[in-house]
Amino acid sequence: MQIFRTLDEIPVDFGPTLISVGNFDGVHRAHAHVLREIVVRARQSGAKAVAVSFEPHPARILRPQSGLKLLTPTPEKLRLLEETGVDAALLLPFGRDLSLMSPREFAEQILQHKLHAREVHEGFNFRFGNKASGDVQLLTEFGREMGFAVKVYPEMTLRGESVSSSHIRKLLRDGRVSRARHLLARPFCILGTPGRGRGYGQKYTVPTINLARYEELVPKDGVYITCTRVAAEQFDSVTNVGNRPTFGTELFAIETHLLNFHPLELTPDTEVEICFLDRLRDEIKFPSVDALREQIAHDVKKARRYFHLLEGKTARSM
Repeated sequence: MQIFRTLDEIPVDFGPTLISVGNFDGVHRAHAHVLREIVVRARQSGAKAVAVSFEPHPARILRPQSGLKLLTPTPEKLRLLEETGVDAALLLPFGRDLSLMSPREFAEQILQHKLHAREVHEGFNFRFGNKASGDVQLLTEFGREMGFAVKVYPEMTLRGESVSSSHIRKLLRDGRVSRARHLLARPFCILGTPGRGRGYGQKYTVPTINLARYEELVPKDGVYITCTRVAAEQFDSVTNVGNRPTFGTELFAIETHLLNFHPLELTPDTEVEICFLDRLRDEIKFPSVDALREQIAHDVKKARRYFHLLEGKTARSM
């Protein structure tokens, strides 16, 4: 997949293209459906399939007070976009100039002249241009004038829930990681590196890996059944997200306990990816370290049963 970070990086003869424009935060089921559709149609017509997105997320510029936390930081978003099969991703630098561009200027300068659009595929609620003043109806009118077709997709729902980045963020803020997994079509994961813990896990309870400071969205404080990748090794795991109140600290941390733990060679650059499968419980302040140790043993027992049942389902489906 080619990656363009400015309009000037796009070759003059690039195209014709089939395009979808969006933030693509999470690259969830609805995003993937649209992108795979343009990939199929592009292959059939000899065109290129292109995902057009923005860096940073426009909400961080237009509504900085919102404190938006992303489902997928840019490197992960690009990896997921590549998995859909698109030929290129254009990450438009979102700043004053782009935010002031009118809907017509966006359609003419970017879709028509730079990308030589043949088709543009968008969700029903797509907005574009200064103050989000353009919608799919206006885009369709521009398409007739500028020579590209517009395909509009209705809202995708799954068991009555909207498949949207904003709804998935709400599910995660509520700790509903299992439901978010269905809408994403994969577990919600965070990628980081080892951080320095206080030694509590090793000294008092069980060996843990502490994740370094993570700036984007994490699930609601609590204890979760997870799958953790450390470098190239995969482990079933139990992860605590929160402030570790039993130890009298208000310092936020993400700690993961690896089941079937064995000594690992960790460096500050070792990749640690934690994927959230299901929620076990809220974070609790226990009266003693012994009570915490007992609860952790109970959490681990539940997690092992979860993975045992999961293996059984996988075996039956083969």
